[in-house]
Amino acid sequence: MVGVVLLYVGVVLIVNGIWLIGAAQVAAASSRVPAMDMETAAVGGTARSAYAGEAASGQEMSLAAQERKRAEASPLFIQNREVAILNIFTGGIGLAIAITYIVIGGTARLPVLGLTNIQIGGTILLFAFTYLWVAYNQYANAGGRALGWYSLFVAITAIYAGIYVVQNAPNNTANLWLAGNWFAWAILWGMFWALLSLELPIGRLTGWVAVIEGIGTGWALALALLWGKIAF
Repeated sequence: MVGVVLLYVGVVLIVNGIWLIGAAQVAAASSRVPAMDMETAAVGGTARSAYAGEAASGQEMSLAAQERKRAEASPLFIQNREVAILNIFTGGIGLAIAITYIVIGGTARLPVLGLTNIQIGGTILLFAFTYLWVAYNQYANAGGRALGWYSLFVAITAIYAGIYVVQNAPNNTANLWLAGNWFAWAILWGMFWALLSLELPIGRLTGWVAVIEGIGTGWALALALLWGKIAF
């Protein structure tokens, strides 16, 4: 089940990363308005100045619209509601698997990271809820500041989980790989916090980190697990 979760975590991080990169490109294009020649507007008295000002304003708006249109034509630009479908699906899978682990319960440690069923279920829920929340924001066009603070909570928890895994997990390739993922996810979710709550201009960088981590921490490990190349 962990392999299934990681497969879709990899896909959703890659697609969300592309979405962030495209959104950052559109935002950058919309803000690129060339400075107009103010001397032209100043010649000919008040009437000509007003006319020139209106013309300049119209030209700026036209250029900004053209820049935005070009950015939206990029294959990296994805509309919010398209990405939301994948977030809902991935969050739903994570939610179902997390509930399964929690219902099974028990205190015996499993081979997966040396965690109990309840611990595995609880940590999967951290990420499942993130994707469902992102999907809601995309549909509702809501602000992401609260999601950013939640992401900080996930990032701090991921650091603790990574340390716990290093100290308690059996020493094999799969466990070590997944243990390293916790620290990588802590960095990424910390970037989500900085982007959404602190509003730092790191949308494009965050998108690229999400794509890289989607491949390395999710997709690649999931394929290795599901095809039996490595095991816990």
